[in-house]
Amino acid sequence: MIDVDKTTFEAEVLQAEGYVFVDFYGDGCIPCAALMPHIHEMAEELEPKGTMKFCSLNTTKARRLAIGQKVLGLPTMYIYKDGEKIDECRGEEQCTMENIRAMVEKYI
Repeated sequence: MIDVDKTTFEAEVLQAEGYVFVDFYGDGCIPCAALMPHIHEMAEELEPKGTMKFCSLNTTKARRLAIGQKVLGLPTMYIYKDGEKIDECRGEEQCTMENIRAMVEKYI
């Protein structure tokens, strides 16, 4: 899982070829903290297949970037393909590990 920030987001996500999963999280976001170990575990399992890159972005340190990507609440997970957002999971109720995994597996 690659930690991206406002200086690396464009190169790692928007200019990347293929599928990129981005976990937008924030300092103090309890649901984000609860999901994070499971998301890292999923990334370790699925990333070696080579069909999707997994990234995370701390929105507390990149508020403008997050707003520019229309991340207005947390937790938020997006999947990009060739720099375009193609799928999303937003909010605590929708962002269960079952839903997140199902979203990812559609593209692997």
